Amino acid sequence: MLELRPNCELCDKDLPPDAPDARICSYECTYCAECAEQVLDNVCPTCGGGFAPRPIRPKRAWRAELKLGLGNHPASTERVHSTFTRADIEAHVVRIRDIKPEKR
Repeated sequence: MLELRPNCELCDKDLPPDAPDARICSYECTYCAECAEQVLDNVCPTCGGGFAPRPIRPKRAWRAELKLGLGNHPASTERVHSTFTRADIEAHVVRIRDIKPEKR
């Protein structure tokens, strides 16, 4: 199940579990839509993949017998930040942004 990380790894914007502007790569690197689109040009600084909207986990267990929802599986509270410098990220983005994510 997704960690639902609580923040953008670049600008540190809060991204609660129901944030419609949260974006993730296939490794769950998490960014706000503004950083993913305007700064990163849909290039994950870690893996080089693209981003997709992060699904929103329901607050309640709509099927109580399955014990799902945020009440049973809360979002992570551990804030994560990119380990790369802005200069390194910019160089990485420039290097591969013109290659479609499915071709990277």
